[in-house]
Amino acid sequence: MGALLEQYEETQHTQLRRGELVEGTVVLVDREEILVDIGGKMEAVIATSEIHDERGEPSLRRGDHVSAVVIVPENAEGRPVISINRARAEIGWRDLQTKKDAEEVVSGEVVDHNKGGLIVSVDGVRGFVPLSQIVELRRGGSEEEVEEKLRSMRGQNLFLKVIEMNRRRNRLILSERAAAQERRAQQKDRLLAELQAGEIRHGRVSSLTDFGAFVDLGGADGLIHLSELSWGQVQHPSQVLRVGQEVDVRVVGVDRENKKIALSLKQVEENPWNRIEQKYHVGDTVPAKITKLAQFGAFAELEPGVEGLVHISELSDERITHPKQVVREGEDVSLRIIKIDPSRHRLGLSLRQAEEAGEYDYSGGGYEAWSEGTSYVLGGATATAEDNGSPPGEPQAEEQHEESSEPAANGTARVPEH
Repeated sequence: MGALLEQYEETQHTQLRRGELVEGTVVLVDREEILVDIGGKMEAVIATSEIHDERGEPSLRRGDHVSAVVIVPENAEGRPVISINRARAEIGWRDLQTKKDAEEVVSGEVVDHNKGGLIVSVDGVRGFVPLSQIVELRRGGSEEEVEEKLRSMRGQNLFLKVIEMNRRRNRLILSERAAAQERRAQQKDRLLAELQAGEIRHGRVSSLTDFGAFVDLGGADGLIHLSELSWGQVQHPSQVLRVGQEVDVRVVGVDRENKKIALSLKQVEENPWNRIEQKYHVGDTVPAKITKLAQFGAFAELEPGVEGLVHISELSDERITHPKQVVREGEDVSLRIIKIDPSRHRLGLSLRQAEEAGEYDYSGGGYEAWSEGTSYVLGGATATAEDNGSPPGEPQAEEQHEESSEPAANGTARVPEH
């Protein structure tokens, strides 16, 4: 009977093959070796390089259950030598193949880097992430900047996707960019499902184009069209926003079929036409800026979002054939309000009547003009010289002047000379 047992044990030894995956329980731990009972009355020894952890302490405890790969079927003492690390890698390769087939995202820790990219550990397998597949790496950076960025990423956990693997060649290539795109697509689907028109959302400006600005809402980008950036006139989004700026926007449309989101920045604020009748009245003379010239007249902006028309007949007492004979785009003028139509968002304005009236007061205020160091306030108050504006040694301007400030041809005030 004893001979049969010995023969069985010898058969068990010969059955172990290099690369075979075995399981067992740690039965001995000391400074020199770790023994693992792998069944069949066999005790395998852990590879010397795996006995201690990074702090020099034993890497396992008695009673731990381990999986390992046979690296030497039988050593000089008649025991098989096994490797836990290789077992982890072997199991990792199998898991990675399964995840690759299922197109799943995996997680890996950055353990090192070289000039070409990052070296990561994923499920016990070392893989490589090329520079082109790293999300946070800016293109066009110097070698020093790239080196510093790669070094700073050591120890970070990244979401990755397997794009190439070859177990035989021990080759594993991963992409952080592909994983980010996939996760973003999932976030976009969730966001599209929950977004409702009329909601106010917080986001970050991701890019600017000639036709508008894109805002990241946390998983999906929405577009603020140029016309929805401001109640006033905007030629380019850079006049209102900058990349990276955080903003509140109103959702004005959700196209779930085409996965598009329409946003508005101006609709978060009150439409200035809602209070037009409280702020302006027919007969007021107000400051304005000429924004556009047409054959029939000139458009002028009183404030962002509030624009009116100066008909060609209201530009001058003289007969003119085109507004450019009197005003130019971008010119600041004073205009009299002659008509207000809030429902149609229309204002009738007159340069001619403002000049004829010679009035420049608005809401109890006036306009300040500067001439040779002396400040004058023109309008409802008479022209006065301010104490801090007169040069030393010169007489102060009198508090009242018999001559009124005379309007210039373009509607701005002429300052009396002294």
